[in-house]
Amino acid sequence: MVASQETIQRVVATYLQAAEANRNTPARQGNVVVLTSESANDVMVTADLHGNRLNFKKLLEIADLNARPRRHLVVQEVCHGGPTYPSGGCMSHLMLEDVARLKTEYPERFHFILSNHELAELTDFTIVKSQRVLNLLFRTGLQEMYGSETPRVRDAYFEFLRTCPLAVRTASGVFICHSLPDGTDLGEFDMSIFERPFEPADLAPRGAAFRLVWGRDYRVQNAEAFAKALGASVLIHGHEPCPDGCRTPNDKQIILDCCGERARYVILPIAERMSHQQIVERIRPLN
Repeated sequence: MVASQETIQRVVATYLQAAEANRNTPARQGNVVVLTSESANDVMVTADLHGNRLNFKKLLEIADLNARPRRHLVVQEVCHGGPTYPSGGCMSHLMLEDVARLKTEYPERFHFILSNHELAELTDFTIVKSQRVLNLLFRTGLQEMYGSETPRVRDAYFEFLRTCPLAVRTASGVFICHSLPDGTDLGEFDMSIFERPFEPADLAPRGAAFRLVWGRDYRVQNAEAFAKALGASVLIHGHEPCPDGCRTPNDKQIILDCCGERARYVILPIAERMSHQQIVERIRPLN
C-alpha cells in the first residue's frame, strides 16, 4: 500500500528539516562535529546497523537522550539490510527516515555521519552482495511505500545525506569516522575535505569523501599517519564486519559493528583523555 500524501509530505519535510539541522549544528566545524566539555558530558558511539531495527531500538534505549541532556549520540550506516517488503524491496529506508527524525528532535546532540552505503545511495554507486544489487532493492522498497512520489522522497533524502558530517571529534582526542582512506601515509589523501564543502569530485570514486568511507587500509603506518594529520590519539570506525562486534587492527584504531547479534557500542567521556586500551575496556555488548 502506497503511503498517504500526508505521510509523504511529513517524510519530505523531516528530511529537509534534518538537512538544515546538519548545516546549523552548533558544534560543527567544516565537516567535523567537535565535542567539548562545554556542550557535553559523554558521547555514545555506534556503528553499522544496516536496517537492524531491534539493535537500533536497544541503542536508543541505552542512549536515553531525553534523560541525559548532556549526552551525544553518533550513528552511522543504516541503509541496505534488515526486513523486506513482500515484493522483496528493502525496508531500511524507514531507518534512514528515523535518523533524520532524530536529527530534528536532537539537533545539537544527534550526529549521523556519512558512510559508504549512504554515499552509494546519494551517487547511485552500485553495491552488490550475495548476487543482489542493494541499491535496486532499496529503490524497490521506496517504490513500495511511496509509489509515484518516490523521486520526491529521494530528492529529500539526498539533501539530508549531502549535509551529513564526515566525522565527530572529542576534546579528548578521539576521532570518529566511518573508515579511513588507503595510503594516507603515502601522502595520497586530501585532508582539506574535513574543512570545506563537498565538491562533486569528492563523492566520486577516488574522491576524498569516497576514499574516506570506503577505505580498508588498516596498516598501523596508515592509521598513525591519519591520526597524526588530525591531531587524534584514537580512531573509531565502523565499515568492517566484525563477528565479535569489535576489532582492534592496531593500537590506533577501534572498529565497532552494531548490526549483528554480538553488536558492540562504547560510551566515552568528552574531556577525559583515554588510551586505546582504556577505550577498548569500555566497549560493551548490546545484547
